Amino acid sequence: MIQATFKEWTLNKIDKAFGTKQLRHLPALDELLRFPYTFSDYERRFLEELREQYFLGGDEWNEVELENKFISPLIVFAKIDNEKFAYFLERPLTAIVGEYELSGRVDGMIASGYREPEIPFFCLNEYKRQSDPDGNPQGQVLAAMIAAQALNGDGGAKPLFGCYVIGSTWYFVVLQGSHYAMSTPLVCTNDGIFDIYRILKGLRSTIDGFL
Repeated sequence: MIQATFKEWTLNKIDKAFGTKQLRHLPALDELLRFPYTFSDYERRFLEELREQYFLGGDEWNEVELENKFISPLIVFAKIDNEKFAYFLERPLTAIVGEYELSGRVDGMIASGYREPEIPFFCLNEYKRQSDPDGNPQGQVLAAMIAAQALNGDGGAKPLFGCYVIGSTWYFVVLQGSHYAMSTPLVCTNDGIFDIYRILKGLRSTIDGFL
């Protein structure tokens, strides 16, 4: 058994080790990205205020500040948590996939369960910079998603969702079976914040349909 942490992976290494392949489109990602949503005035005001808060110093925040001042408030405001699943922070994730034992701590995770995570459906990693000494953003989140897929126990039939955040820029990811696809960048300092929130609402709706 080869033990490997999420931080060790790049997309190229993952494709070679697990036979995965990146596609330009996956139906599950396309559906998530175009999820329809009507904003209330209150939601628009909150998102505009959160965006302004990032403008005040977001580019200088470290990862802990980015998580606590922006990412978590946005996800909590999307009302992810309910009695069936919830958003968990800094939780360990371990799974055996083929000859590898994948493990690590996931910055954010949506999983079944309310007090403790059970089956993961969504993994998030955030980074301060595109090039980070602690790992590759795309590789790290995809490795966590592969581990989460294994824990789902459905052979990859259902899509597994992910996201990585680099400063102000968000990328959504879907893994289904051995194929994965990534969104174009969404920037929170412009109207992209409304798209990010809308997609989070779509994610909640999709996961709710799984349970």
